[in-house]
Amino acid sequence: MVSSLKSALIVYHSSTGNTQKVAYAIKDGLEAGGLQVDLKKPQEAVEVDFYGYDLVCVGSPSIEWQPAKPMVDLLKAKLNLYRSQGKIKPCAPKLAGKNALVFCTYSGTHTGIDEATPAGKTMRQYFEHFGFNILGEWYVPSEFHGREDMSTQGRLGDIKGKPTADELGKIKKDAQQIAKSL
Repeated sequence: MVSSLKSALIVYHSSTGNTQKVAYAIKDGLEAGGLQVDLKKPQEAVEVDFYGYDLVCVGSPSIEWQPAKPMVDLLKAKLNLYRSQGKIKPCAPKLAGKNALVFCTYSGTHTGIDEATPAGKTMRQYFEHFGFNILGEWYVPSEFHGREDMSTQGRLGDIKGKPTADELGKIKKDAQQIAKSL
């Protein structure tokens, strides 16, 4: 018997715990919305087939305007693999039932969200090439650990303690809505 339960994969890299908090909030929301969820770090997802899931969520902190190296390495490897398998098509046609969500944590101490958008857009482009329907790009302001001035004197103001429990609750609720829409 084939299960009709829809499935999601969350792959995230977290340097200080911020992105992990967001990944777990997304997981809780997707599960509350009825999805079966697998949660992995990039090195644990090397052998995982993204096409085996209804929804793939990828998250990383923005580090010098890019996703963290472990995430970039995984996505590049997947692109090369899927290209060799003939899954990457000209014009990147959208595949029914294949969806992606990108999330990026950032502190924006110098230029605000502009520090994060290149990282989010980079991750998004891999899934555009894979033919996935992009359900969202979420940018989550997060505390800069290790230097208080980077969490209090940047363009975003005082971001100590971010993401907060309320912000994570909203992420969970938004993820639940996505799960229900699939």
